[in-house]
Amino acid sequence: MNHPVRQITHTDTPQGSAPEASTGTRGHLGRIVAGSLATGLVTGLLLVFAPFIPADETGATGAILCGFALGWALLAVLSVRFTDQPQRWAAAPALFMGLGGLLLLAFGSTAQHVLTWVWPPALLALTVWMVVRARRQVRSTAARVLLCPVLAFLALASVGGGIETVLESYDASHYPMAGQLIDVDGHRMHLSCTGTGSPTVVLEPGAGDMASTMAWIAPAVARETRVCVYDRPGRGWSDPVDTPQDATRVADDLHTLLHNAHVPGPYVLAGHSFGGLYVLAYAAHFPADVAGMVLIDSTAPTSPPSGVDAPAGRNDLLVRASALVSLVSRVGLGRLYSLTSYGTLPSPAREEVRASISTPATMRSTIDEFAQGSTSMQEAAELRSLGDTPLFVLTAGSGSAESWFANQDKLARLSTNSAHRTVDGATHEMLVADETAAASTTGAIRDVVWSVRTGTPLAR
Repeated sequence: MNHPVRQITHTDTPQGSAPEASTGTRGHLGRIVAGSLATGLVTGLLLVFAPFIPADETGATGAILCGFALGWALLAVLSVRFTDQPQRWAAAPALFMGLGGLLLLAFGSTAQHVLTWVWPPALLALTVWMVVRARRQVRSTAARVLLCPVLAFLALASVGGGIETVLESYDASHYPMAGQLIDVDGHRMHLSCTGTGSPTVVLEPGAGDMASTMAWIAPAVARETRVCVYDRPGRGWSDPVDTPQDATRVADDLHTLLHNAHVPGPYVLAGHSFGGLYVLAYAAHFPADVAGMVLIDSTAPTSPPSGVDAPAGRNDLLVRASALVSLVSRVGLGRLYSLTSYGTLPSPAREEVRASISTPATMRSTIDEFAQGSTSMQEAAELRSLGDTPLFVLTAGSGSAESWFANQDKLARLSTNSAHRTVDGATHEMLVADETAAASTTGAIRDVVWSVRTGTPLAR
């Protein structure tokens, strides 16, 4: 009798090896990638605002790198523990970023100066290696979709950072500083004075600007009298500082700068935009040093509400946020913006300004300046009157609301010896950056200088 034969088949898989068809059978790599990288990003952002992290660029960079290192480490550990697609290669970026972050937090700017040249090529090489490993070991479609933009970002950041480092070195060697660096309470500030005669004119650039933005005005004024331009902390050739740069601080720094540089007063102060707030605050604190004033489309002061004091000090959250945002310049994004800026300035001033505004120091100081804007406006409002001190108010005729023109009229009433002129067709920036419109600014400064010298009232 024939009995049916039951065929038993065995796999050819050697003992101890994983089945070939095991893709995606254990764990969810996509979720682990998403969770790990998100955890790293959130941790880095939280560390930036932690009180034990320095509130500067190196502190923000170190915090972000430590957070990213945690994210990559989680990916390596969790993928090994919970999936059949272990991503042990993720330990390499975790070690690279963690070490870099700890060095920045421990040694600050000293480590930054060294790592500035090291990290772009090192990160690019690491990213290429990560791409190769990920292509071989990541079989999850979701994980690949999540990792691709991250790896692309790292590659672009390394290339942009390398270009920015090289260009900053180029700028430093090709745009030498005119003037001198003067010690002001422990930090150096750039001051350049040209021309001869009295009174000395001191030019105060607007928000985010530096001495070179006055390239049309300073040489023209120097043909009539002595003129000085300078860079506020963090701009141009001046050192960055950690103190809040409100109007009172700016006025105090300027007073110390002129005193230490042995520039005799009294001065004709000419301030553009936010610079108008600073010269008004200077006149409020040092009235004997002010012989005349020119307000070039100046931001208007604002008195605080009755019974409310002007805010003092700095907002630590805003300072840390500005340090975080300024990091975009470290990977070259500030350089992209600068390529289309200040095109109407003469060379080499145009290139000097573009080189300055592309740096993290300038971006951070500019953000801080706007963060202190409300305080500066209230501090400038402490000046109630200039008496009969010559005052010329110059207003751009284009691009402003009606309330702006009303405030300009109010500024002109600060002195009984004032003139107010609106420059038709000129915008706010053109009054310093455009050759033709800047000639109107130069004319206003000359009129005030003449009024100071001769005692003649300004023509209204």
